[in-house]
Amino acid sequence: MIDPGRMGEVATSYGREVRVGAVASHSALDIFDGAVTEGFRTVALAQRGRDLTYRKYFQAHRDANGAVRKGCVDEVRTWDRFDALLAPAVREDLRRERVILVPNRALSSYVDLSEIEENLDVPLLGSRALLRLEERSEKENYYALLGRAGIPHPPEVPDPDRIDDLVIVKLPHAVKRLERGFFTCASPEEYRAKGAELQRLGVIRPEDLRQARIERYILGPVFNFNFFYSPLAPPGESLELLGVDERRESSLDGLVRLPAEQQLALPLRHRIPEYTVVGHGTLTVRESLLEEAFRLGERFVEEARRSHPPGVIGPFCLQTCVDRDGRLYVFDVAVRIGGGTNIHMSLGHPYGNTLWRVPMSSGRRLARELREAIAQERLREVVT
Repeated sequence: MIDPGRMGEVATSYGREVRVGAVASHSALDIFDGAVTEGFRTVALAQRGRDLTYRKYFQAHRDANGAVRKGCVDEVRTWDRFDALLAPAVREDLRRERVILVPNRALSSYVDLSEIEENLDVPLLGSRALLRLEERSEKENYYALLGRAGIPHPPEVPDPDRIDDLVIVKLPHAVKRLERGFFTCASPEEYRAKGAELQRLGVIRPEDLRQARIERYILGPVFNFNFFYSPLAPPGESLELLGVDERRESSLDGLVRLPAEQQLALPLRHRIPEYTVVGHGTLTVRESLLEEAFRLGERFVEEARRSHPPGVIGPFCLQTCVDRDGRLYVFDVAVRIGGGTNIHMSLGHPYGNTLWRVPMSSGRRLARELREAIAQERLREVVT
């Protein structure tokens, strides 16, 4: 693991003219919008063929005084592959240009995690050590952390022959490796039948199915809690809830919009939905649930600090289901800016706005933390 102290020294050497960079995908627009709002210039690290969103349609236009009048992306650097940013010359250039990277899921998806941990010697605004927790195939994953923290999560079913209730089987898509090949079932027979059909259709691979996680399916609505933890805040004020979102998944959302009679009339290949996340919607939560959500957030932060120092820095997301008795179960975790934060960029979100009394998105809150760290000469506490 790259020494956080070394990255702190690099970031401190930048002075006050820091630039905010991110891999140009996932939640990058929220990152760039928040950075520009807080007075930073931005750098999008893009892949050729996927760069026009940032290069053309959200390009920043500034007046003679440098104030942004339109857009939020000041500069786009484009390569054939995202992981080209690992090249020594590119890393040196990013440091020379005083870039601090904000890790999003695109970074840890398109760039090998070991390379991020050991060779990407550009300061990250957030915790480098926690990114690997999101990999379900790792022994030390977010399920292990949730268990130690005493955070409720769906129980694992260790063997397909022990399925006796509704479960979800979690594994990657056979072709779209960064997407989900998930499916649900309620018996060993249904598990085998659906597994065989999805393999026939080329949706999942047999080797992935053998290593899949099977867990109880919690019936209830999904709430993704977008938290923020500030190492700079006074005691008792470090944990904030900025927003709540829900996923839009294809082809699941299209399927459930059909009447049951039409669903049953579909060919089997259409009755087994895919769970590819294609968008997000904004939510608020019944206020009687908020205190429990904060409790789970506090437990997560405490355990992450103990097991993966320095622990959480900045945004993280606890993805939950709420059962019929109002109990929250965490079924997924993002230990960086979440995928759904674009829903409240620019306008903020009711919770972040209520707390800060100005429009406060996740991207803006992160940029404000960076600005405060620079002003207080505490950059070493927020970069790794």
